[in-house]
Amino acid sequence: MSRSESLYEAKRWWLTAQDDLEAAKALHEAQKFSHACFLSQQSAEKAVKALWFAIDSDPWGHSIQKLVMQFPQQDMLNDVQNWILQAAYLDKYYIPTRYPNGLPDLTPSQVYTSQDSTQAIEKATFFLKETQKLLENL
Repeated sequence: MSRSESLYEAKRWWLTAQDDLEAAKALHEAQKFSHACFLSQQSAEKAVKALWFAIDSDPWGHSIQKLVMQFPQQDMLNDVQNWILQAAYLDKYYIPTRYPNGLPDLTPSQVYTSQDSTQAIEKATFFLKETQKLLENL
């Protein structure tokens, strides 16, 4: 891919991450906390993938933590350990927020709380802000 194509693809992924975060906030307000947690995870995943596309790399997988740890240009990430901690928190919301068999005996809507989605949204916001800064400097 050319440089301009890579940056265009990165922008598409970042804008979709932004849309996911806005949807997570709306779901939080609607008290759909498990869905807000999942979309927060999706938002951060797409934001990190946007960085991969920006450097003309091909991200694979859904673990934000793995995407951060395997990011080819680690030196771009300020305080990579913080990125990993934020990512590990959000990765926990990838499956159990969506499937009743991801949790013992309860459904996601019975388990996830306002506090969970508030924290998930905060962590996703971290990824949106940090990736936006990096993308603006490429």
